[in-house]
Amino acid sequence: MANEKPLLTQVRVDKYLTATRIFKSRTQAQDACEASHVKVNGKNVRSSQSVKVGDRIETRAPRGDVVMIILELAEKRQSAPRARELYEDHSPPPEEKTRAIGQRDRGMGRPTKADRRKLQRFRGGF
Repeated sequence: MANEKPLLTQVRVDKYLTATRIFKSRTQAQDACEASHVKVNGKNVRSSQSVKVGDRIETRAPRGDVVMIILELAEKRQSAPRARELYEDHSPPPEEKTRAIGQRDRGMGRPTKADRRKLQRFRGGF
């Protein structure tokens, strides 16, 4: 009986985002809240805002946009498999990365002088 953990009813949003591994650190989660990149139930929140089971969190994380519904609460950082069990993921599929303009295919070698000049003119040089 002495080792029983108290049942959590609410947790700070920055702690929850760190526990679920959306952000690597609590500081990053706080910075995201400060920059209005975190919404709970459609409203921008501060890092001290409490969340509870059933809340919908939308955030712009380093890996992209994340939309989730809270299934369980946790304050401490969890292992990756355990962290995925804490929420239901409703995130949009990641955007396809487009190739940057002016990149050369691998194996093409160094650009010739003429290629370099064309590239400079294309980028707005003279």
